[in-house]
Amino acid sequence: MKEVGEEMPGTLYVVGTPIGNLSDLSPRAVETLRAVDFIVAEDTRVTLKLLNHFGIKKPQVSYYEHNLREKGEQIVQRILSGESCAIVTDAGMPCISDPGEDLVRLCAGEGIPVAAVPGPSAVITALAVSGLPTARFAFEGFLSMNRKRRMERLEQIRGDDRTLIFYEAPHKLRDTLRDLLEGLGDRRIALCRELTKVYEEIRRTSLEEAVQHYAKEENKPKGEFVLVVEGASQEELEATQAMTLEEAVQLALGLRDGGTPPSEAAKEAAKRSKYKKNDIYRAMSAAEHPTER
Repeated sequence: MKEVGEEMPGTLYVVGTPIGNLSDLSPRAVETLRAVDFIVAEDTRVTLKLLNHFGIKKPQVSYYEHNLREKGEQIVQRILSGESCAIVTDAGMPCISDPGEDLVRLCAGEGIPVAAVPGPSAVITALAVSGLPTARFAFEGFLSMNRKRRMERLEQIRGDDRTLIFYEAPHKLRDTLRDLLEGLGDRRIALCRELTKVYEEIRRTSLEEAVQHYAKEENKPKGEFVLVVEGASQEELEATQAMTLEEAVQLALGLRDGGTPPSEAAKEAAKRSKYKKNDIYRAMSAAEHPTER
């Protein structure tokens, strides 16, 4: 086993970086960044500030969503030739809701060793301070910018009793909170803003109150948010089981009228009820074309 700072040639290191406070960069991460041959970064300008803070001078390769196919193959070839590489993101653990996921997949496909140098994670940090159940949770990342797809996704997870975690940018927070309230119903939520930074804020409230709070101009959202939302309650789950076929059909018809394809609408209604998709679909057709007498 190699000591800290003794990198293994031909290895990709997944290195966690601070989500706000630079003091959170671990000694092992510092030594790894100093030892590798080059660093792959989401935004080289952001990473340069981190490297300069610790007096690290290493060549960087820019690697982000729009160049990952071209750069990914080049990076893999360099590692196969014997170079060691560290991948970082702007903040937190790379490869989680991040283009680095694709690089790890490419390296794994070529048999390249991938080693983790763990660091801060906004997901886990927010969950830990949320005050909501932590034993079982689901990370949803960023919801779709397309409202139709966003609402469809919320319909899919409405019956999930795990704590739900989302990322959101400040300029989209108000719309997202309104959609969460509409799609999931009023639930407890922890809005975690600017984690580990000077203006860190943890707001524990309900979705309804959060919508009202941020609707006020003086409460314009600022900073990056992690939203930790309570999962479906036992009462909600029981209500789903108590749904009649007629209610399930009406739900499906409502989804269809909102733009969801009929087959998908029946599928979503089936997830929220005890009925099969085909039964709901047939009942939808019957409701639309009743037999003339």
